Amino acid sequence: MLDFFTIFSKGGLVLWCFQGVRGPAATAPVNALIRSVLLQERGGNNSFTHEALTLKYKLDNQFELVFVVGFQKILTLTYVDKLIDDVHKEFRDKYRNEFQQKGALGLLNGTFDFKDDFMRLLRDAEESSKVRAPTVMKTFEQSLKSQKTVKSMIETQGEKPKEKVKNKKNKGSKKDGTEAVAAPSKASASDKQLSAAGDKEELTKDEILQKNREEFFRRHMKAGEKSRSPKPDAQKEKGKKPRVWDLGNSNAKVLDYSNSATNGSAEACPVEEFDPDMALGDKNREPGRLYDLEYESDDEAEEEKVVQNPSKPSVKKGGLGGMFGMLKGLVGSKSLTREDMDPVLEKMKDHLIAKNVAAEIAEQLCESVAKKLEGKVMGTFTTVTSTVKQALQEALVQILQPQRRVDVLRDVMDAQRHRRPYVVTFCGVNGVGKSTNLAKISFWLIENGFSVLIAACDTFRAGAVEQLRTHTRRLNALHPPESHGGRTMVQLYEKGYGKDAAGIAMEAISYARNQGFDVVLVDTAGRMQDNAPLMTALAKLIAVNAPDLVLFVGEALVGNEAVDQLVKFNKALADHSMAQTPRLIDGIVLTKFDTIDDKVGAAISMTYITSKPIVFVGTGQTYCDLRSLNAKAVVAALMKA
Repeated sequence: MLDFFTIFSKGGLVLWCFQGVRGPAATAPVNALIRSVLLQERGGNNSFTHEALTLKYKLDNQFELVFVVGFQKILTLTYVDKLIDDVHKEFRDKYRNEFQQKGALGLLNGTFDFKDDFMRLLRDAEESSKVRAPTVMKTFEQSLKSQKTVKSMIETQGEKPKEKVKNKKNKGSKKDGTEAVAAPSKASASDKQLSAAGDKEELTKDEILQKNREEFFRRHMKAGEKSRSPKPDAQKEKGKKPRVWDLGNSNAKVLDYSNSATNGSAEACPVEEFDPDMALGDKNREPGRLYDLEYESDDEAEEEKVVQNPSKPSVKKGGLGGMFGMLKGLVGSKSLTREDMDPVLEKMKDHLIAKNVAAEIAEQLCESVAKKLEGKVMGTFTTVTSTVKQALQEALVQILQPQRRVDVLRDVMDAQRHRRPYVVTFCGVNGVGKSTNLAKISFWLIENGFSVLIAACDTFRAGAVEQLRTHTRRLNALHPPESHGGRTMVQLYEKGYGKDAAGIAMEAISYARNQGFDVVLVDTAGRMQDNAPLMTALAKLIAVNAPDLVLFVGEALVGNEAVDQLVKFNKALADHSMAQTPRLIDGIVLTKFDTIDDKVGAAISMTYITSKPIVFVGTGQTYCDLRSLNAKAVVAALMKA
């Protein structure tokens, strides 16, 4: 049973609608489809789930129409795909002249009486699903076994006995050889036994027993003398002694950094003197500004040239073999078909995978572009390659531009007005740079005039607390209290190792509220997405403390792994959360972006799979190497040949 079927234009004008059941209108699910799929260029799959409904849709790019059908997701309706295809064909054929002659005015002023036709198509689709013929078993002639000839069967059967005979011959020859070699050795052994037996026959039984005893004691006495060693003059002291290195320090207290009495006190984190130019990098930067990610494309001067003479198309040979340079023949006022686009889309998919886009995401992107362009009428001097490339670029930019922009500074100021700290939790797998980029974000917040409390909730990794303590000392050296009216801008809250991370985060937030800190940055231990106990602990930390922002830290070096990490992190947070509406990842911090050159596909994979924005991009080793994502720069790097 269908809930609804609607036909509307891409401009948002509803042309015809069918309501199958009584209840709420189809406005909410259709709006969700438009917002989450059509506007976000995620049309690789023609199915969309919204609450209890499953929506299937079909695009008509020639007349800019969208056909949407909705039904309960617990139902398995096999005729829906046939129905939507039949309705699409019937509707456009019936009103083709009206669309072609009147255009947009035909949509505004036209009356579309399509109910009788739809009910007929619906009955036909339902009947066709009921009278579907049962599956018929294959006959012997259709099987693979029937294709084998008698000759081949005889040959395969005849080869095995020959091999066995050969093996038997080899085994026999080996056996003969071993017997021939063993024969003299057996003869010599038997001679010795006979001679020994002859000697023993001359002695009595008592004499033989006495002789054997003497030989036994003689052998054991010799073995005991060999095992004995001379006693050392002085006995060695028991126990291990620590090795003392030439340049080492014998005082263990100097090397002990495990004092857990800091808890935000400035005295426990003394100011460290070091070269600020090494920590800051660019001297000409504007303090507190988060610069956009930049990328200079080498292909700007090598864009495709439109050839106006179709009889002499120019062919440009390059690194991508004509993916973006080869002109595939000019299309004059004809609609694009799937056969026209398939060769170009296949090359583009390989190109995206080579740029570190996950294979599954690359395939869905190309499928979405194909659905968007199929049936679209092209201009006279437009090539298939340039059209597909342009559509893919637009889709990539749309994916990287988030539905909801995360403005951290605005949210911090809003929390200040409510007299509470703004809490950010960092999570991710091991070794992606959570602590380093937390320090960069701390520096950026301090330069914008906000005080920061760092909560050391990584109580597992050795050296995690000491790493944050070093960053705290250096940040205080760059922004001493004297420059901020005697106020310490960054402090560390830690309770050592082996403690409950959720409890430490709760205490840190309470301490920040009492001391008047603006921001709390919670550092968590790195964990693999498949580790259920650690993922449960992370879900507990987020559920108990309810941070304002949950940031997933991922590195730009990964490809397919990025999809697996984000999907499983979100799934674990949803499964292990105690809340009815679980808290998931709000944004992404993309690290090590300076190590990948133009292989920027991880940014596409992460944003496509989660629909969450990339809030920060880490690009180097200094505190100033923090950028905001520039979608056009990333797409330019991605499309570079």
